[in-house]
Amino acid sequence: MTSSRFLRLLGVVLALFALSSEPALAQQGISAVTVTTNPDGTQDYTMSLQALFIMTALSLIPAFIMMMTSFTRIIVVLSILRQAIGLQQSPSNQILIGISLFLSMFIMKPVFDEINERALQPYLAEEMSSKDALEEAKGPMRAFMLSQTRVTDLETFVRIAGEEDKYQDPADVPLTILIPSFVTSELKTAFQIGFMLFIPFLIIDLVVASILMAMGMMMLSPMIVSLPFKLMLFVLVDGWNLIFGTLATSFGMGV
Repeated sequence: MTSSRFLRLLGVVLALFALSSEPALAQQGISAVTVTTNPDGTQDYTMSLQALFIMTALSLIPAFIMMMTSFTRIIVVLSILRQAIGLQQSPSNQILIGISLFLSMFIMKPVFDEINERALQPYLAEEMSSKDALEEAKGPMRAFMLSQTRVTDLETFVRIAGEEDKYQDPADVPLTILIPSFVTSELKTAFQIGFMLFIPFLIIDLVVASILMAMGMMMLSPMIVSLPFKLMLFVLVDGWNLIFGTLATSFGMGV
């Protein structure tokens, strides 16, 4: 799937989410701007509250979409990696976000392909309504999030919601409970991966600090001396390849 096709698919999915927020509007359609002609020939333009609501929803939905994909785990791991190496601004935030987006596109490709086949194409062919297309699009996203969500996290939010006896199967849990459970699991997994990344770089810092202290070089920062060694270690072990491969396989790819 090319990036343009991915963006087009994502845009239509966002539109489906927005339209589905008001089922009646999705079925009947809305007039975004109403034109009223005054007796003197002038015209007044007013925007309906429904259109304003949809425009507001569209500005918030991308945040929800990022929280429902692999983006959270990837960006957190890359941020921890940068801190573990000791680099403050390299790679920059823009580069990390770009890497996370394209890795998310790669990891989520099977899910988006299924959404495209089950929901987007029938909707564009006018074979189903936007509400039905949204229900079909929920299926692959729900399956992906459930596969990455820990049972303990899911049970925690079900208990907080006071609905312990209402859902017998995790597949019956609504998105309002599944999404925060998924985000919690993603953060926990990201910190676990980040911890494993931190250990070798921490060892290098400790060795360099011990050597400098033994040499009596108290005024020299160990971080300055250890940085080249950490960069050399990361390059020698082909760190970027290992990190990206680990992140992809952590979502079940290649198994």
